Amino acid sequence: MLLTNEILETIIDCAYEWIVVVDTDGQIVYINQKYCQFLEIEKGDALGRHVTEVIENSRMHIVARTGKEEIADLQYIKGNYMIANRIPLFSNGRLFGALGTVIFRDTKEWNRMNSHIKSLLPRLQTYLQDWNESSGAKYTLQDIKSVSAAMRELKQKVKSVASGDISVLIRGESGTGKELFAHSIHSLSPRSHQPFIKVNCGAIPEHLLESELFGYEEGAFTGAKKGGKKGKFVLAHGGTIFLDEIGDMPLNMQVKLLRVLQEKEVESVGSLKPIPVDVRVIAATNRPLEKMIEEKRFREDLFYRIHVVPFKIPPLRERPEDIPYLTDYFLGKISKRAGKRVTTFDEEVRRVFDRYHWPGNLRELENVVEAAVHLTDGERITLSSLPESLMGDPKVLIGQLSLKEILEETEKRILERTLEQFHHDKLEAAKALGISKSSMYEKIKKYRLEGNF
Repeated sequence: MLLTNEILETIIDCAYEWIVVVDTDGQIVYINQKYCQFLEIEKGDALGRHVTEVIENSRMHIVARTGKEEIADLQYIKGNYMIANRIPLFSNGRLFGALGTVIFRDTKEWNRMNSHIKSLLPRLQTYLQDWNESSGAKYTLQDIKSVSAAMRELKQKVKSVASGDISVLIRGESGTGKELFAHSIHSLSPRSHQPFIKVNCGAIPEHLLESELFGYEEGAFTGAKKGGKKGKFVLAHGGTIFLDEIGDMPLNMQVKLLRVLQEKEVESVGSLKPIPVDVRVIAATNRPLEKMIEEKRFREDLFYRIHVVPFKIPPLRERPEDIPYLTDYFLGKISKRAGKRVTTFDEEVRRVFDRYHWPGNLRELENVVEAAVHLTDGERITLSSLPESLMGDPKVLIGQLSLKEILEETEKRILERTLEQFHHDKLEAAKALGISKSSMYEKIKKYRLEGNF
């Protein structure tokens, strides 16, 4: 039997995968019926259009241009993560296009697997949390990303004190990475194969803090579990206990904590029998403990007990060389996790990042990058993807730019957002701004906005 073009097309239309073929310009020259059904588009409407207009987050045009294959790549299409293969097509050594396949027959098949994976994730996370608590720290020094001299010195300090058994107080603003340092100290210590137990002293209600730290006996109070419950100090025996936000601990609990540190034993609620504990204490706070001591809100004797080796993590604004490094690191990590191929930032975005004072430090920077990745359709993050709070911060501009530069930056931002609002219709955008079409084109040229749309 001869395979006619009609028979071949029927075979491809019934194929397991969704298939698309583009030429070197990224124009769709073939797409099978199953792919069209998923995309909810008529085949005739897809043919001849640029692939990025039909398939979101597509990189087919890039493969057709570079000749470099991309196998088993995660691609986000219509609310689902798909596995895509992109293969360059050659004839007599000449690149003439690319073949793309998505290896799921229909959304039901993907949804079944996706639903199954999602149902397993909570259990997996619970297992991981239990394993981390019983097996040790989950972060090491390699997880502390920085290129600044100050952070290099701090990491060296971790190596110096980790082998000892002395208490450490880590200080730093919210979001600077205090927990990462606590984990790193434990992971380098002789206790690294023993438990690492974290307690957030500010998150546990005062009336529950004692039983959480020291445990309780059966029948100790109404609602107590049968058989009682081990406290965090007992769970940390042989390892490290990390007392996060220790500055938020109530005074009455500070007294009991001091006794545990001095006597190296705990008494669970409802019991008179002391339990010996061998733990290393690492504490952290963003509070001014010295001032709190003066105000009688923190015990001086407890302060000196935990303040044997002080660590002060500098805020992000004091190590500006880390900002571009961390933005690129977060971008790579978040893009991969989100299944999106966002690869870089516009220079205007980098300038905004450099000028912003980052009160939330690394946590805020990571959140900003994550939001921008999800708001970005292309491969570059632009100003329009940044939160208003970041753009509106006067510290971004005042004192860093001249009045002329501030006005130009503001004008450029308004032009970008207006063009986006009117779907890049320059005439409508010009009317909305009350300027002539020629002025609009001049400003687009001045700010090099043409390539952004």
